[in-house]
Amino acid sequence: MTVAVVLFTADLRLHDHPPLRAALGAADEVVPLFVRDRAIDEAGFAAPNRLAFLADCLRDLDAGLRERGGRLVVRSGDVVEEVGRIASETGAVDVHLSAGGSDYARRREERLRKALESGGRRLHVHDGVVTAVPPGAVTPAASDHFAVFTPYFRRWSEERVREPFAAPRTVRVPDGPGSEAVMSREAVSGVSRGLAEGGERQARRQLTAWLRDGLSAYEEGHDDLAGDSTSRLSPHLHFGTLSAAELIHRARAAGGAGAEAFVRQLCWREFHYQVLAARPAASWRDYRTRHDSWRSEADAAEDIEAWRQGLTGYPVIDAAMRQLRHEGWMHNRGRLLTAGFLTKTLYVDWRIGARHFLDLLVDGDVANNQLNWQWMAGTGTDSRPNRVLNPVVQGKRYDPDGRYVHRWVPELAGVPGPAVHEPWKLRGPGRTDPDYPGPVVELAHGLARFKRARGLD
Repeated sequence: MTVAVVLFTADLRLHDHPPLRAALGAADEVVPLFVRDRAIDEAGFAAPNRLAFLADCLRDLDAGLRERGGRLVVRSGDVVEEVGRIASETGAVDVHLSAGGSDYARRREERLRKALESGGRRLHVHDGVVTAVPPGAVTPAASDHFAVFTPYFRRWSEERVREPFAAPRTVRVPDGPGSEAVMSREAVSGVSRGLAEGGERQARRQLTAWLRDGLSAYEEGHDDLAGDSTSRLSPHLHFGTLSAAELIHRARAAGGAGAEAFVRQLCWREFHYQVLAARPAASWRDYRTRHDSWRSEADAAEDIEAWRQGLTGYPVIDAAMRQLRHEGWMHNRGRLLTAGFLTKTLYVDWRIGARHFLDLLVDGDVANNQLNWQWMAGTGTDSRPNRVLNPVVQGKRYDPDGRYVHRWVPELAGVPGPAVHEPWKLRGPGRTDPDYPGPVVELAHGLARFKRARGLD
């Protein structure tokens, strides 16, 4: 009786899972294994919202395996040690896992490979699972990665994306290996009250509804803050409860301008993965330095806290920050605006904002979070590094009726239409005085400070 181990990481699904498919095809029995990585916990990446969503995903994965005659084996500790222990307990010779998208994941793979080979075992790493096109598979002639999105998108679009396949009907798991109890989200404290439900079944329901009701309007509506016309599938991509390859195929099969725009956004995710794979230090160091002398945390402490709490006096910024705190998720246009406001209007180091986002975002992964922050700070791959988004103009453009602001900043519920984006104009004799703070900084002052700092004045 042959046994193989499948190590689940950022691929918590049964549909379109190449490592599981390969293991089932080569062995009589398979151990589906998830290890709660101690190193990730110690590094501070186990934020409550992601832990709660992870709990949903693991419980759903276990339920799906049990429906097929199997079960999920859960362990905690050092991944290499726990995989080796499971292999020894079951006599498994082969271990399968998906190729990781981060520098840490690749180093973990190498440690695992060496440990297994020293014991006469084999590690099989499968590409094209976390991303549709593996990082490094598409490169320009003179570099190891694309630093500009548009040429990457052109080349990426020419790549053949493998066909997705169905979930297995049966998964036979040996009786021997013991498992920890699968945690529940109720055991996690500090979770955002509006956090979405995780798990593959929820992901597939959400995808079906999105393809039916949302995709066709995506091109026109994806920046509408109040309309909330985005797919909200990013948490499921982050945890791998949905396959990027399947999303691309199903969107393209639906066709239309909405599908094209959606696939382009999926490509942005893969663009950031290939940048970070080639430049791992970009997770904490400027990809392209502008020699910024950011305000110190002590000097900017009040402004930073106002930004975190959604009390900057700029309604669209505050609405987005409150959405983040309540849902553990934020509309993409809100992410752009809040990041640009912190880095350029308040002139605060992008790493401070990126850390706050990682503390709350359920879809917070290093590649997309850090590189999107660098994009808005002007230290990343943006070809216009000194662009500044005006929150008043942006609010009126993408929330013209004020519905997004009214939803998240109830203090301004009585302020109508475009005026809600400039509530300070309603203060004074004979005017409404909303229970809402004035601006933490005048936009003209913030812009002048940023230009001086970048040597643009």
